Amino acid sequence: MKPEQPNNPLHGLTLEKILTRLVEHYGWDGLYQKIKVNCFGHDPSIKSSLKFLRKTQWARSKVEDLYLATFVK
Repeated sequence: MKPEQPNNPLHGLTLEKILTRLVEHYGWDGLYQKIKVNCFGHDPSIKSSLKFLRKTQWARSKVEDLYLATFVK
C-alpha cells in the first residue's frame, strides 16, 4: 500500500495528464523552447513523448518542474 502524500502537488496526477496540460498551455513549440528534448521538437506526440519520459528521469523531472512552476502557485 502506498503512503498518502498530502503535501505533494503532483500526487494523483499521471505523467500523461501533466504532459497533456503542458501541451495545451504551451503547444509543442513552446514546450520545446522550455525543455530542449527531441521528442518535443521533432514530430511530437503524446505517446512518443511519454515513452521517452518514462525511460529518462532527468527529462521527466524537468517536465514535472515546469508543470509546478506553471500551474502550482
